Amino acid sequence: MGDRDIPHITHRIDRTRGAPRRTVLTVRYEVTEADTATALGSGDVPVLATPRLIAWMEAATVVCAAPFIGAGQTTVGTAIRIEHRVPTPVGAEVEITAEPPAAAVGHRLTFAVRAVDSSGTIVAAGEIDRAIVDRDRFLRSIAPSEHER
Repeated sequence: MGDRDIPHITHRIDRTRGAPRRTVLTVRYEVTEADTATALGSGDVPVLATPRLIAWMEAATVVCAAPFIGAGQTTVGTAIRIEHRVPTPVGAEVEITAEPPAAAVGHRLTFAVRAVDSSGTIVAAGEIDRAIVDRDRFLRSIAPSEHER
């Protein structure tokens, strides 16, 4: 893996008085041919593919969810509401920012996410929901039952 494949990551810790510790994550990527709609099959133009953009955003929410989960827990994606506003060509940089909620609502976390290009243009923005689950229980729920083997 070359340096080009490693995104630049910045954490900002929100230590607002009385609020739980929150990590706002910013990750910078360079769009490559492998990230295009043509390469991923989501279109026939050589620009940043919406599926790749959403994957980058969702990966950022996974990191931001860490302060909200306890031992034996993980988070799983449950909803994505993203508006992909402008195309981004190969070679351009995109900065992904994920901002966690102040607190979980039950077992649900809703993250504000956005992507901005190097000119400051908002490429995409929206929200991603994740649910806090018991990791082992979740994995057991997807294991095939005896009669399905």
